[in-house]
Amino acid sequence: MKSRFVCVQMFQSTMLVQKLSGITLLLLLCQHACFLSASGNAKRSVTCEGDSASLSCGSRFINVLRANYGRTNGRTCSAGKPPGQLSNVHCSSETSLQTMATQCNGKKSCSVQAVNSVFSDPCFGTYKYLEVSYECLKPKQHITCEGFRADITCGKGVISVYYANYGRRNLATCPHKFATSTHCNSDQTARMRSRCNGKKSCHVQASNSEFSDPCVGIYKYLEVTYSCIRV
Repeated sequence: MKSRFVCVQMFQSTMLVQKLSGITLLLLLCQHACFLSASGNAKRSVTCEGDSASLSCGSRFINVLRANYGRTNGRTCSAGKPPGQLSNVHCSSETSLQTMATQCNGKKSCSVQAVNSVFSDPCFGTYKYLEVSYECLKPKQHITCEGFRADITCGKGVISVYYANYGRRNLATCPHKFATSTHCNSDQTARMRSRCNGKKSCHVQASNSEFSDPCVGIYKYLEVTYSCIRV
């Protein structure tokens, strides 16, 4: 009787392990499927050091998800390079994402050089590459010239800000005799999100007193890329 009881216990334990293994497998498959679904629309760009990364979204707007200027494997951009320049696969630049977001977010296309002068050199002597993951959003874009008030509204839903910049990134927007530089960037995404997200309307003055002056003497504008989301 005792041996029979032990056998029953062993059988039940085996069945429990098989059941748990099946559940674990289903959970892993679900996680994998969810990951693929979440990243299914993302685009990927890989640019070898010295070349220019070109991101494009057609009629939509770029939103950079991840970026790294460095090296995380020995295969990418390895042709013709000596082993000593490929051996460091733990090379990353913490400012890569912020740099790419500043240069590209809210634009339909952008070009950024994969060079040390743009990203700094995270690992001297290593041949690096720029890897970028981004998505193409279909939001609205609101431009307000300096000295005027930005009136951002959502007829249906509430505001969700993707990107905001106070400065000047091109000469065509808000033309002015003092629009003489295209390298005036002041990321105001966090500030505009705190002011506008979750609201049906938002009113902000595009002025130096509101955002401070990122480039003295340059005529600026406030650009906001956003969507109206359902709640």
